[in-house]
Amino acid sequence: MTASRHLDASRLRSLLLAPDGPYASVTVVERTGSTNADLRAAVASGQPDRTVLIAEEQTAGSGRRGRSWSSPPGRGLYLSVLLRPAEVPMAALGSLAVVAGLALTDVTAELGVDAVLKWPNDVLAGPDRAKCAGVLAEAVSSDEQAVVLGIGLNVLPLREPVRPGPGGLPATSLAEQGARLTDRTDVAALLLAALHEREVPWRRARGDLAEAGLLDDYRERCATLGRPVRLEVAGGRGRMGRAVDVDPNGALVVDEESGRRRTVYAADVVHLRPLPD
Repeated sequence: MTASRHLDASRLRSLLLAPDGPYASVTVVERTGSTNADLRAAVASGQPDRTVLIAEEQTAGSGRRGRSWSSPPGRGLYLSVLLRPAEVPMAALGSLAVVAGLALTDVTAELGVDAVLKWPNDVLAGPDRAKCAGVLAEAVSSDEQAVVLGIGLNVLPLREPVRPGPGGLPATSLAEQGARLTDRTDVAALLLAALHEREVPWRRARGDLAEAGLLDDYRERCATLGRPVRLEVAGGRGRMGRAVDVDPNGALVVDEESGRRRTVYAADVVHLRPLPD
C-alpha cells in the first residue's frame, strides 16, 4: 500500500481501542509541541492506562538529556503512550525503552527492513546503519505510578537535512530502506500492536526483562554489544570501553579500558568502529 498524506484516526481507533483492542484511547492531533509533554500533563488529570497521543507534526519534541527536535508534518510517526504499570517498581521503569526497541524492530522485520538496536534508545537501519527511530521513556511523579513512552519513527524521507546526533549518525526512513508498506496509518497500527505484545509480559514480570523473556531477543538485536564504545555522560568526560552485555534492568555493561566493569543506566553511546567481518 502506498503512503497517504494524513493519518486515519478512525481506522486506528477501530483497530486498537478496547474492548477488542488493547488501548483506552487513541487521539491524533494535527500539531503540538511535544506528545510526551502533553501526556505528562495528562497524568495529573487522570488519563487512563494505555492512552495514546499521535501528532502529525511536533515542533518542540524532547529527546534524551534535554535535547529538542522538530518533526515535520506527514513524514513519520510521532507518538506517545501513557502507561500506568502499577505492578512494575519505579526503579524498573527504565527497561521500558528496551520493550519499545523490540517492538520497533518487530515492525521493521515485518516490513522487510534490515534494522538493529543501538543502546539505549535508537533503531539503526540499512547497510550504513543510519538512524530510523528513537525512544524516550519518562517516569512521571504522581499519586499513581505512571510512565510516558515516546517514539519517533521516520516513515518517509525527510525533506530537510537533519543534524546528526551523538556519533554522527545520519537519518534514514523506512521508505528509503525499501519497506514493503509505508502508509503511516498501517505502520502506526503495526507498531502499537507490537508494543502491546511486548509490554504485556514486561508488565507481568514487574519490569524484569529476563523473566519477561525479552532479554535474549534484545541481546540478539543490539548492535552495541561486542563493540568498542565511548560513553558520554552529562557533566562528565567520555569513557572508553567495550560493551559486553545488557542486564535484566536494561542497563549496559561495559568493560572499560581501565579494566573496570561498569554498569551504565544512562549515557550517550558512540560506536567507535565497525566490527570486523
